[in-house]
Amino acid sequence: MRKAGGAAASSGGGAAESVDSGIKAARPRLSGHPRIALALIGGGAVVLVATMAFSLSQGSSSVPLQTVLDAVFSFDPSQLQHQVVIDLRLPRVLASALVGASFAVAGAIMQGTTRNPLADSGIMGLNAGAGFAIAVCYAFFPGLSYLSLILMSFLGAAMSTGLVMGIASLRGGGNHPMRMVLAGAAVSALLAALAQGIALYFDVAQDIMFWTTGGVAGSNWEQLRIMAPFVLLALLAALALSRSVSLLSLGEDVARGLGLNTLAVSVLCAVVVLVLAGASVAVVGAVGFVGLVIPHLARFAVGMDYRWIIPVSAVLGALLVVLADLGARMLNPPFETPIGALIALIGVPFFLYLARKQKRAL
Repeated sequence: MRKAGGAAASSGGGAAESVDSGIKAARPRLSGHPRIALALIGGGAVVLVATMAFSLSQGSSSVPLQTVLDAVFSFDPSQLQHQVVIDLRLPRVLASALVGASFAVAGAIMQGTTRNPLADSGIMGLNAGAGFAIAVCYAFFPGLSYLSLILMSFLGAAMSTGLVMGIASLRGGGNHPMRMVLAGAAVSALLAALAQGIALYFDVAQDIMFWTTGGVAGSNWEQLRIMAPFVLLALLAALALSRSVSLLSLGEDVARGLGLNTLAVSVLCAVVVLVLAGASVAVVGAVGFVGLVIPHLARFAVGMDYRWIIPVSAVLGALLVVLADLGARMLNPPFETPIGALIALIGVPFFLYLARKQKRAL
């Protein structure tokens, strides 16, 4: 009995020492670079505003920047250019910024809580699940309000997340990053095929085309009025959870040793990710890789502290999608290139680089 008790005590002591060493290691890892983060947030915000202003002046017909400023600050409904800026271009530019921030922050939270460097709402199947739910709504419930459409997209994203995690867990050994990616790819392909089949069979393909290709051309003030509160509240919740995400990124044992309720934080983070991804897909459709690329860039610049990673990701993600939308309008006027395709030109090589780093762990 003494030997058994001694072994148990030794085992418990070893576990405690492991947690203690993890806690000690956590302090330098989470120090971050606040000066760089503040510079990126401030400078990125200035560049973002300037880019948004320039984007408002570009389109099938150019509008002088002075006219853009006049339209924003002293709107005259009798002037056609003011109507173009306020009614058509401003909603899509604001939608681009909100969607970019949402996808980037969702990716940062997913990567932090799962410790999976390949996590992204598009790669992990959330976007495909939300798109499938939207296709079902257009086919079977065509009279749904936009608010109901957003809520259904949340359910679709949750459904696809459950499928991905379930498939990845069928084999023992935990949810390895590459296994999660493969499961996400399989679920995304399945749901995308089902969505396209439903769209063709029920003759709603034209209605959901922009969700398939990705774009903000159809954004309007009514959509923003409904979608913005969800996104802004979720972004604030992400900031409030940022310290907990930092602790979870070190491992559950270390986080528990630091007094974190890991289950509650994981559930809250999952809800935030579902809201951010679901609301964004309901506006722009299948736009991937924003949540993969941007958090890695933010982490490289500001360190491992998610109190800085999340706000930096929000600013850089917003800037990326606004630039992509601007490029979509300027590459081949008067036609528009899908912003999902433009972002994929950056995201696919980045994903292949990360996947190569992970392949040996399969």
